[in-house]
Amino acid sequence: MSTVTTTEAKELAPVSTESLAGLLVAKERPPRSSALSASLTFGWRAMLKIKHVPEQLFDVTAFPIMMVLMYTYLFGGALAGSPEEYIQFLLPGILVMSVVMITMYTGVSVNTDIEKGVFDRFRSLPIWRPSTMVGYLLGDALRYTIASVVMLTVGMILGYRPDGVGGVIAGIALLIVFSFAFSWIWTMFGLLLRTEKSVMGVSMMVIFPLTFLSNVFVDPGTMPGWLQAFVNNSPVTHLSSAVRGLMGGDWPADEIAWSLGWAGLFVLVFGPITMRLYNRK
Repeated sequence: MSTVTTTEAKELAPVSTESLAGLLVAKERPPRSSALSASLTFGWRAMLKIKHVPEQLFDVTAFPIMMVLMYTYLFGGALAGSPEEYIQFLLPGILVMSVVMITMYTGVSVNTDIEKGVFDRFRSLPIWRPSTMVGYLLGDALRYTIASVVMLTVGMILGYRPDGVGGVIAGIALLIVFSFAFSWIWTMFGLLLRTEKSVMGVSMMVIFPLTFLSNVFVDPGTMPGWLQAFVNNSPVTHLSSAVRGLMGGDWPADEIAWSLGWAGLFVLVFGPITMRLYNRK
């Protein structure tokens, strides 16, 4: 009995300060990760979530296919005489609309991680604070790319013919840059609102009028004058015109500049608000 007690006492004996300090300083501490490295790490984490939950790809595969097929055959005959004619105008616009709508799921993901307490662990790490948010958006950029490729493939099967590969790549690149910036709005809502249902509801209220009141489906010249004033100055309209022009073989410098300007404004306004909420959450 005494032997067992002695053994347990030895195992539970406190560690001395000297031995503990020796363990802590035995090796050099690894250097602190850079802002880019930390952001890429969290971006990789976002992509691993897709690997383990592949159902997350539903909104970038099935949803875009459904949008292209539905609007092409629903409105094509009435607006352009045939679906084949209409898809030449529709596809760049519906591509913009679908990808911009997908961005709202960024806010839902942020809100879900907050509820699980994941951010409490992230904030205790010696990393660049915005890297967690930037990582989310970098991971979602892959989802935007997948959605763009899927929609473009379906459109070409239905008869869409872009004017050159370079224009298509430039149009998709511009769309991804804009969507990255636009997603900062939803990260703000993800931190501000208490439940993912609230984030989804508010996002729908903002994004549906913004995308439908644009030149995605029809030329704004057919709209009433008071509505044209809003539509012609909408960021979605500028982006849709820029992507449509690039894929059509043109270089609409004004529309590209407007799209990049809106993207910069979103980051400058909603980026600091998001980080302020993140630091106070």
